[in-house]
Amino acid sequence: MSRPQLATVRFFIDADLRGLARLVCQERPDITYLGDEGALIRRRFRPPCPIPATAIKDVEWIPEVAARGWLIITRDRKIQQHTRERHAVRDHRAKMVNLFSDDAATIWTQLEVLLTRWREIEQMHAEPGPFIYSLSRTGQRRRISLD
Repeated sequence: MSRPQLATVRFFIDADLRGLARLVCQERPDITYLGDEGALIRRRFRPPCPIPATAIKDVEWIPEVAARGWLIITRDRKIQQHTRERHAVRDHRAKMVNLFSDDAATIWTQLEVLLTRWREIEQMHAEPGPFIYSLSRTGQRRRISLD
């Protein structure tokens, strides 16, 4: 039997979507989240998340996630009002997708938005940062100002 290969993590799910993160990380070796202990999925080993604390502020983990080239998936109802977080995205050239909060109130509806928009999110990973897009289940895509 061959040894498992190391997975390449490409996506990071914020703590405000922890239930969703635990669900999708059972199937995807390329997604991690705060406090993720790592996993072996289909002969791919996802290492533990390098950001172990779940009580860390966004402005502290955004630079590390951005430096790794990971696309951030979050659900921040007040992203437009959180100037420090938007500036952290801008200053560290992060890539962020914000699930539209009215469409993502429960783990089930979060999963629905994520799966409905997954191919588009994968394409966004290849785009250069910085950016924040708000995505709805029904196809709305709105760019959030970083200033």
